[in-house]
Amino acid sequence: MAFQNLTPEQSLLKIKQYCAYQERCHAETREKLFSFGLNKKEIDEIISVLITENYLNEERFAIHYAGGKFRMKYWGKYKIKQALKYKQVSDYCIKKALKEIDEKEYQKTFQKLADQKLKTLKSEKNIFVKKRKLQDFLLQKGYESDLVSNELKKIGSK
Repeated sequence: MAFQNLTPEQSLLKIKQYCAYQERCHAETREKLFSFGLNKKEIDEIISVLITENYLNEERFAIHYAGGKFRMKYWGKYKIKQALKYKQVSDYCIKKALKEIDEKEYQKTFQKLADQKLKTLKSEKNIFVKKRKLQDFLLQKGYESDLVSNELKKIGSK
């Protein structure tokens, strides 16, 4: 990231555009402000203005982020939760965001992913290897282990 020296006034205008372009979390906004060459006190004041003027809303960010990762990348709740934690989003906002994901849609997406992966494993003759590959794929996507183990039980009975 290029380091710039901007005044707090210039920074505020620039960061408002940055936040208006797409939802941002506090941590990435703070990082961007540091790249403008501001000190901690100036950054805290600007963050406060952004929150007051509704440019920055961590709950809104978490909900948009979780929904986007689920709909576009088919991530499971565990992976979404870890990504939001990495972005330093509060536990309250993470819980709220995960609740916004429709449970029926979540189950449907999980099943679709499992079925698609199983199709790619049709030629795998060893049932244990097949189960292991499916398990690894679904866990890597961030789905809960109980969901995954229930799906693996179905394979043995098919």
